[in-house]
Amino acid sequence: MYTLDRTEIFEQEIRKSRFRAVACQVESDAEAKARLAEVSNPAASHNCWAWRIGQAYRFSDDGEPSGTAGKPILQAIDGQALDRTLVVVTRWFGGILLGSGGLIRAYGGTAAACLRAAA
Repeated sequence: MYTLDRTEIFEQEIRKSRFRAVACQVESDAEAKARLAEVSNPAASHNCWAWRIGQAYRFSDDGEPSGTAGKPILQAIDGQALDRTLVVVTRWFGGILLGSGGLIRAYGGTAAACLRAAA
């Protein structure tokens, strides 16, 4: 298992919605919650997130349809074989509905691109 050396940020626009992923290393549940509060943007439409620390993991769709945001972000973390990692993907809604499949691709893809760019 690997973890991140530093915080990584990745942004992209998908069908007029802006997505920003922030990925960082966390050592505990408490630290993950503190970092989540730090990087979440209350003015955004959604702040979806996932973290894994050893066998423990949590994720949230933050108001998006169930299973379309948090779980794809966790799958991106697991797909890169990362541990002690938090990823928050913030979405500013652009007026075009993406549908369930589009949301899964947007959140999972934004998280994965951020993690691929990370050291």
